Amino acid sequence: MKGHFALLSALVERWRPEIHTFYLPVGEVIVTLEDVTHILGLSVNEKSITGRTDSSHQFLVENCFACFSRLPGSDDHVLNKVNLAWIWRCKDTEPCDMQESIEQYVKTHIFYVFGTVVFSDKSINYLNSKFLPLLQNFHRIPLYSWEADNLAHLYRSLCRAL
Repeated sequence: MKGHFALLSALVERWRPEIHTFYLPVGEVIVTLEDVTHILGLSVNEKSITGRTDSSHQFLVENCFACFSRLPGSDDHVLNKVNLAWIWRCKDTEPCDMQESIEQYVKTHIFYVFGTVVFSDKSINYLNSKFLPLLQNFHRIPLYSWEADNLAHLYRSLCRAL
């Protein structure tokens, strides 16, 4: 949301964490799953997103290889975050002529969108690796309830911003 600092600051000032609503001059406004579905085009599914978050180097390397069939170099990650430039290099170097390469291309793009739009944070050059295990099985990706996790991420981010 580069360039929208004043708007975001105004929204954060009006956020009420105890009830997860914005208090605006026109009344209270709440962001719902239906809103997330309409804005991001995500569908409501039954498979909830669960699991442990691991910030180890081994976790990052193993999951990058499982998703993209490549190992990130030492300059391609910091702690549990993957360099955005490395992700684009993974996407752009493989010809999309076989099902496996097409799936890797799509997973790379999904990971990019997750890190920059759906589950964005303050980092503009790195993407959090915590979603990589959920992208490994290509056919299960649409089964997860991404919109519920996005809404939880939004609420958590707004509460932390106060």
